[in-house]
Amino acid sequence: MSAAEAQPQGIDLTKIPLPQLQSVRQQMEEEFQHLMSSYASLKQAQVKYRDGHDALTVFTEKNRDAPILVPMTNSLYVPGKLSSVDKVIVDVGTGYYMEKEIGEAKDFYLRKSDFLRGNLEKLQATIVQRQDQLKAISEVMSYRMTLAQKQQQAGQAVA
Repeated sequence: MSAAEAQPQGIDLTKIPLPQLQSVRQQMEEEFQHLMSSYASLKQAQVKYRDGHDALTVFTEKNRDAPILVPMTNSLYVPGKLSSVDKVIVDVGTGYYMEKEIGEAKDFYLRKSDFLRGNLEKLQATIVQRQDQLKAISEVMSYRMTLAQKQQQAGQAVA
């Protein structure tokens, strides 16, 4: 197989019937919205991991027994005291928690944040590609509709 054969072949949008082109455009718009939603969710998770990493900076010996608010849910916090400045409990996902040393917890949060950053970059490239494809489809559809209107007007002028 040559390099030319390995390249993906483009589709000539001008040869696709207009109703089918509209259907493809609608599907691509739905996919684009899903990609944007996924991007927002990943970005939110990345911020959560960065915030977790940054929050670990308060764990110093001078803060032992300091009053804190302990999150029970997203909207419920209860008062508590910081009894350990050496270890923390980390949410490792899907409802599982692990006790980790502060350094290990920071590394965990940095790894997760970096992993998400890589996925966000890939997803952003896909989003840009889909935007370009949607723009191309919209331009072809607009051109073909304008052409059809001109042909219809020319047909009416002759009759």
